[in-house]
Amino acid sequence: MESNALIWFRKGLRIHDNPALNHARRGSKHLFPVFVLDPRYLDPDPSAFSPGSARSALNRIRFLLDCLSDLDATLRTLGSRLLLLRGDPVRVLCAILKDWKIGKLCYEFDTEPYSFAQDKQVKDFASLSGIEVFSPVSHTLFNPAVVIEKNGGRPPLTYQSFVKLAGEPPAPLTETYSELPPVGNVEGYELLSVPSIEELGYGDLSQEEFSPFRGGETEALKRLKEALEDKEWVATFEKPKSDPSAFLKPATTVLSPYLKFGCLSSRYFYQCLHNVYTTVGKHTSPPVSLVGQLLWREFFYTVAFGTPHFDQMIGNKICKQIPWRDDEELFVAWREGRTGYPWIDAIMIQLKKWGWMHHLARHSVACFLTRGDLFIHWEKGRDVFKRLLIDSDWAINNGNWLWLSCSSFFYQYNRIYSPISFGKKYDPDGNYIRHFLPVLKDMPKEYIYEPWTAPLSVQKKANCIIGKDYPKRVVVHDAASKECRKKMAEAYALDHLGDNLASKEISNGLRRKLGDEKASRSSSLKQKKIRIK
Repeated sequence: MESNALIWFRKGLRIHDNPALNHARRGSKHLFPVFVLDPRYLDPDPSAFSPGSARSALNRIRFLLDCLSDLDATLRTLGSRLLLLRGDPVRVLCAILKDWKIGKLCYEFDTEPYSFAQDKQVKDFASLSGIEVFSPVSHTLFNPAVVIEKNGGRPPLTYQSFVKLAGEPPAPLTETYSELPPVGNVEGYELLSVPSIEELGYGDLSQEEFSPFRGGETEALKRLKEALEDKEWVATFEKPKSDPSAFLKPATTVLSPYLKFGCLSSRYFYQCLHNVYTTVGKHTSPPVSLVGQLLWREFFYTVAFGTPHFDQMIGNKICKQIPWRDDEELFVAWREGRTGYPWIDAIMIQLKKWGWMHHLARHSVACFLTRGDLFIHWEKGRDVFKRLLIDSDWAINNGNWLWLSCSSFFYQYNRIYSPISFGKKYDPDGNYIRHFLPVLKDMPKEYIYEPWTAPLSVQKKANCIIGKDYPKRVVVHDAASKECRKKMAEAYALDHLGDNLASKEISNGLRRKLGDEKASRSSSLKQKKIRIK
């Protein structure tokens, strides 16, 4: 018997490989494709440190609006349209499920705590109302709950153990649609058009510099196609070897924002990469390959889903308890790109203007804020990234900050990114710095990474006096990093290895490795003795 179906879009803003959409259209007389504009996510918040709402800066809001416009345009080619409503998503959904006589509710499963709690309310209401609910896992390659179950009910805490447990992901759906069921009766509800930034109340922003990356499934598939055309680049990609200073043409795919909003299916991306690997033959492997990057995403999703309080230090069993310094002045200097270290400041300005930067650039500024120089809590840096990044993803953002602050997963706190030599290795002329910090555009290249060392005559000629036109260093790196190492050593000494689940798993892995090496050496010695005899 035909019924009305509703597909609730949140992430998963695409038509291709969309199991929720595919299930919703089957056997449905009418299909209601819905997205709820949440004022908490979209309305201006004058108290925030950057233009945007309480939850997001403008670059990500613009990216979302692009995604919605593109999705609406695609739905219209299929005889449908995106139904935009405004309000609290739970209240709106519960109302329209009843008023539109919905028999089948479909939406993509979401692991984030906020969405997970919200979805439960909607699901409970629908179930009590006799409405069928279908919520497939399609934002990730794997179902995190299944991987955790395979691991005895605990999330795997190393990349290698995750990959071993996960296996191969399911193939993407191959269905293509020439049309979708028509939209039913929506009388009594005000349906909105996709708003512009100005219509949301942000005023005239024509002079502002925004992210060059536009949202939407169409753009995602275009970027994917362009990346896959260079098969040699895809096959030889190694994450640690890409250039963080490349900005006119980034040294990565820049597909992370499209994965975050679900404009691009991770399963489809995975399949496309394997098709290239099959064609080319020889290629790099995880963890450094492009497939390896998708698996890193899955690893963090799985650990985040199975770890209570994953987004904080206190109460998080896999997080080292470190007495981070509370210094608002230093934190704001880092956030605003005023540390006096041009490599660090240029990255933070790129983040602020574009909502994106290369992953190694992210590593540099995260290390500088936490265990490298300023010894400030990773949660504060996480919140800045959470607000400003167009690809801000709850699991991955928290996971990377835990990693880069050496609070979990990675514990070699003595390995610190230099705020001077690391960037210089990739961009000795400082072109990246000159672009994002135009105040330093005329500084000679021998001083561009350390402008405080330039003689006053050179500073005057470059029209950049340190301490006046560009800030002095907030810390001296050599001394600050030495002090950070000392503090990390003290914190680690207090946080015993056996009391930390993540450390315990890694420790056990090291013991197994040492045992294997010992056995190998023993076998080698025995063979030598046999030959000697």
